[in-house]
Amino acid sequence: MSMSNALETAFLALLFTATAWANIADNAASTPQTNIATALHTADPGEAGAMNTSESAYTSYARVDVARTTGGFTVSSNSVSPNANIDFPAGTGGSAGPVTHFSFGRTGGGATAIHFSGTVTPNITTGNGITPRLTTATAVTLD
Repeated sequence: MSMSNALETAFLALLFTATAWANIADNAASTPQTNIATALHTADPGEAGAMNTSESAYTSYARVDVARTTGGFTVSSNSVSPNANIDFPAGTGGSAGPVTHFSFGRTGGGATAIHFSGTVTPNITTGNGITPRLTTATAVTLD
C-alpha cells in the first residue's frame, strides 16, 4: 500500500507545523502540543519503542524541544526537516556511547510516544565538552 504525495505532505504539515489539513484535521484541541521533542539514542528504538528506549545518557543530556510551527520545521513535498540546527546540551562528563539514532515525538519526558525515528550518519561521539548536533539536513521523508 502506498500513500499519495499530497497525503504525505499534508500529514507531515499537520504533525510538525500544526497546519490544518482542510476538511480532514485541524489543531483545535484545547491543549495542543506546541513543541516536538527531539531525542538522541544509542541504538535503534524500533517501531515499538518510546522516547526513552536506548536514549542517550551522557552527562548533561536532555531532550530538545522544537517549535511545532513553520518557524520550527519546513515541510516540502513529502519531507520535513528542522529550520535550524538542533543543538543538545554539551557533555560535562564521560561518554555514554555513540549516538546512532534520533527521534521526534511527544514532549513530556520519560516513555512518551515516538512519531518518527531515524539513523544519525555519521554517528555522534558523546563526552566531556562535546555538543551533539542534528543539522538542518536531518529529514524525515515519507514515501
